[in-house]
Order: sequence, then structure tokens, then C-alpha cells
Amino acid sequence: MMESAVEVEKGIASIKEQFLTTKEKFHAFLDSGRPGQKSEDADRDPGEPEQKSEDADPDSGEPEQKRIRLDSEGAPEEPDKKEKKRMRGQNKNRPRMKPQSYEGRRLCPSIIQERDTKCFFGDKCRFLHDVSEYMRSKAEDLGEQCYLFNTFGKCQYGVSCRFAKAHTSADMKNLVNADLYDPCAERAAVRNQLDKELQRRLRKKQERFSGAEAFLKTISRGKRLEEEPRHTAQDQETQITESAVPPVKTVGPITDADIIKLRQCEKKQVDFRDKLYLAPLTTCGNLPFRRVCKRFGADVTCGEMAMCTNLLQGQASEWALLKRHASEDLFGVQLEGCFPDTMTRCAELLNQHIDVDFVDINSGCPIDLVYKKGGGCGLMTRTTKFEQIVRGMNSVLDVPLTVKIRTGVQQNCNVAHKLIPEMKKWGVSLITLHGRSREQRYTKSADWDYIDTCSKLAAPVPLFGNGDILSYEDAMKARETGVSGIMLARGALIKPWLFTEIKESRHWDISSSERLDVLRDFSNFGLEHWGSDTQGVEKTRSFLLEWLSFLCRYIPVGLLERVPQKINERPPFYMGRDYMESLMASQHVGDWIQISEMLLGPVPKNFSFLPKHKANAYK
Repeated sequence: MMESAVEVEKGIASIKEQFLTTKEKFHAFLDSGRPGQKSEDADRDPGEPEQKSEDADPDSGEPEQKRIRLDSEGAPEEPDKKEKKRMRGQNKNRPRMKPQSYEGRRLCPSIIQERDTKCFFGDKCRFLHDVSEYMRSKAEDLGEQCYLFNTFGKCQYGVSCRFAKAHTSADMKNLVNADLYDPCAERAAVRNQLDKELQRRLRKKQERFSGAEAFLKTISRGKRLEEEPRHTAQDQETQITESAVPPVKTVGPITDADIIKLRQCEKKQVDFRDKLYLAPLTTCGNLPFRRVCKRFGADVTCGEMAMCTNLLQGQASEWALLKRHASEDLFGVQLEGCFPDTMTRCAELLNQHIDVDFVDINSGCPIDLVYKKGGGCGLMTRTTKFEQIVRGMNSVLDVPLTVKIRTGVQQNCNVAHKLIPEMKKWGVSLITLHGRSREQRYTKSADWDYIDTCSKLAAPVPLFGNGDILSYEDAMKARETGVSGIMLARGALIKPWLFTEIKESRHWDISSSERLDVLRDFSNFGLEHWGSDTQGVEKTRSFLLEWLSFLCRYIPVGLLERVPQKINERPPFYMGRDYMESLMASQHVGDWIQISEMLLGPVPKNFSFLPKHKANAYK
């Protein structure tokens, strides 16, 4: 049998020969499905190099294809430093269009919500108060049916909704379906909202952190941070009688909770073992995406990484990362910080004001902005501060404290095996280990042999492994090690139905129509979360496009010569079994936008997009 060209080249996925094509034919086929448009890539000379400028227009073409460095290969020649720096990490100079900039004049919230009272700002309000004037400048509606109105019986965005025809009367009043609205009004679908009064106290630095302050005094006095002794009932009685003054000002009778600190064994317990854990994913791991993964079988979900300093300042955008949907039955938040004072105060703040099942410390973030301040991976090299942070947060939390780490910072210098026994003494309830160092990023495969070694050191504390899982076969191999569970990150972004595949032990040859339904669900969840007005629609679109930059890497099972697909194998150009399957395989930004227009209507005239992550495992 004749061997295909793709099988000869390493680092490229093996696809059945009848589906393989060239770049020019691929784009020509996609162009045939959208009359009047012509792909720039199809016209480009095959020998002509693509433009790689970071400031390039997002529709200028696909990312440059880059050869994958394999584990079996020797060290490559050192590339030019400027070129290496430019191709790594994020598109920092990408165009940044705020969603509110797509609408010229916005309607005042007091008019949208049809309040009985007049606008608080009166004549000084920067929004429109004339509905007729607003409707003249408002963009056309995107459809005849409003998802929010059909689901909840009322759309809170009123006439500003981009589907307003479905729920507005002739005199521009918002309609309500009482049969749907009354049951939904009684229960909150999203929890962990930022209270305005709390935000005011945080901004004015009026919030008290008595538990954190008590712990920080022990550090300033130079006390040794030792494991908390086990208290007997007699010790507790002695402590109550000898305490003449309570440590905090109380109102009413003094209870045991005022004086006796909660012991580790008395805290809320969470059974993490044998769970499928959706990793906290910056940008893409938003609430609508987590809802999609919950439908496919994710057991544990975690919010995006939140900066503790921003939370302590009451920044609404940072607090939005802590929101929890009602479907997330086992949910945690991830904090990033580099000092024990801010991390301990933030842990106490969250313990008092939000509903979570665990709190995670990010000590694995590799990006320079975090690492150079001593956070993320930097904590792994600052063990004294790391210990103070863990012990301090544990002293103020009523829920389990977990930690996410990497193998180390340098590529050939693993340190996780030295840290794990110490973290057991510090009192962590779960350790998640990503099988790569900071320097490796995604250029090599995750080291599951090292994860297996660390899992034995962590016992009896559960340790989850993370890295390179894209199929149930990968998950089965991971479970053959000593890990207590597995965490899915890029694999869940490329195919969120991976949770179902693992639980059912099968390869799911999902059709393009089923994948489009998944995207439609995400769009509807996005409209529910970010809003159905112009600002909400465009914010949903931007997050959808970020996700599509990962989804395009999925290769349907029926097209593969060798099953399963490996996460670091780059897909070649191939024709799908129908037009939609081919369109979803495109790595051209313009094709992602076309998919978004099927779900969210046409993009604004001044719209621009470039994905946040360069995803150097593929380009």
C-alpha cells in the first residue's frame, strides 16, 4: 500500500489519503460556499512566504506553519532571538476593540429597565433618554426569536436587545411571559455577584480582615510556621476560660466560633478522587464554556485565574471571574498572588462573601507578567513565601485549599518532587501537577512518568495529573499511573465532548451539525451571561472566536488514518465530509468570523479580531 505524504512527515496528523488536499484547493472550496468573496490565501503563490507581522490585519491569512520539535529529536539549532521572542506567547499588539465601541449612542439603563424613578444623573447622564432617537441609530435586529425571552419569560435588555422584536410592543414596552418569568425569578442561576456595598468598602479600604491580620502578626514576630497541633476537648475548655478578651469585637453572646479556630479536620471535605477536572483556563474558561463542559460530563470546574490584588480593590471585571452557574455542583476559584498578606486577606474575603467548594492557588502560570513578580511558577522557587501563603490561606478558609504546580521552572531541573512532601505538611487538600516546566511550554510532551513518581510522594493527599490528554485512550494511560484523577485543559478546548468520550470509553465521531449545535449552545449561554444587546453580542462573539482558534485543530475521527489524534500533531489541509466540516477545519480568521455570523449575525463595520494566544504548538 502506498504511504501518504503526511505519514512520512513527523509531527503532522495522519489523515486518510482521499481527504487530503492542498492549501489552494482547500480555500477555493471554502470560497465556493460564499459567493462574492475571494480568499487571499488561495491567490497567494505557494512559494511566497506569508507576512508574520504582529500588527497584521486579522483577515490577512492563517498563522505560519511551524515544524514541531519532537521528543525523539536532538536539540535544534538556536533560532534568532528576536524571531523566537516574537513567535512565543500572546499576540500582545493585537487590535483591542471594546464591545461598547461598536455602538455609537447607548440607551440609559433607567429607560431600558423601565424604572418608575427618573435617572439619578438627570441632564448630566451620558446616555440617551429618548427611545425614538435611539431606535433610529440602533443596528438591525439579528433574529425574530430572543433566547432570553424564550427561556426566562423576560429579557432585561428591553429595546436595546438585538432580538427586541420578539418581546417589545408597538409602543416600545418590554413584554413579560409570566408563566416562564415567575418560576425563574425565584431562583438565581448565577451566584457570587459583587455586592455594591462590598465594592464601596473595598475601594475605600474599609473592609476588615481580622483572621488575616492575626496570622500576619505571627509572621512579623518571627514565629516558626509549624503544623497546627491537635486540640483536645480539655485544651479547648482551657482556651475559653483563659481568654479574658475576645480576639474580635462581637455583638451578642460569645460562642465557640468567636474564640476557637476551625481545625483542618472540621473543614468542609470534598471527594476529588476519580473526578474529571476542567482546568482553570484564562480567557476561554469562561462561565458559558464551563456550562458546555458540564453538559458533556465535567465533574469539577474552576473559574479563571483571578489576581488577588484586583479582587481586594473591588474591580468588577476581576470579580466577574468568580461567578458560578447553578449547574456547577463542584466549583472552585483560582487565585494568583505572590505575597502572604494579600493572598491571606483575599482568601478571607472570598470565604465570607462567595459560595465555592474549594480555593486553588496558581503556582504554575508561566507568563512573564506573573512570573517576574514572583507569582505563578515563581512561587515554586520562593518556598518560604509559598509556605506562608498556604498556611495563611488555610487559617482563614472553611473550604479545602488546593495547589496547581508544574514540574519546575527550568527545562531539565524538576523541583515538584521536593515541594510535594512539604505541601503535605502545609495542609493542602489537593495537588494538581502539569507535566511540563515553565521553559518547555508546549514544545515537548508532558512527562507522565514524573507525574507518577510525584503521585506516590503525595499520598495520601490526592494528586491530579495534567497534560496532553485528547482521547479516552490518553486518559486510560494516565489513570494507569498513581494519580487520583485527571485535569483537562487544551484537550477540552479542542473537543469539549472529550469528557463524554472518557466516561463512555469510546471515540465519538461527532458530526459537523452536532458541533455547530455545541457552538449555538455556547452563543446562547453567552447572550445569557454577557447580554443580548450590542455590547453583549460582540463580547460573546469575541469569546466564541477565541474558542474557535482551538476548535479548528480538531480532526474528525472518521477522517483519521490512525486513531486517536495526538494533541501536538498539526492537522494538514483536508476536505471534510461536508462544507461545514471543512469550514470548521480552517485556521483562517475570516472563516471563524463566518461561523460566528451564522450564530450571532453579521459583524459590525469596524470589527477586528486577532486571537489572544499564538498557540505555538501548531504554528
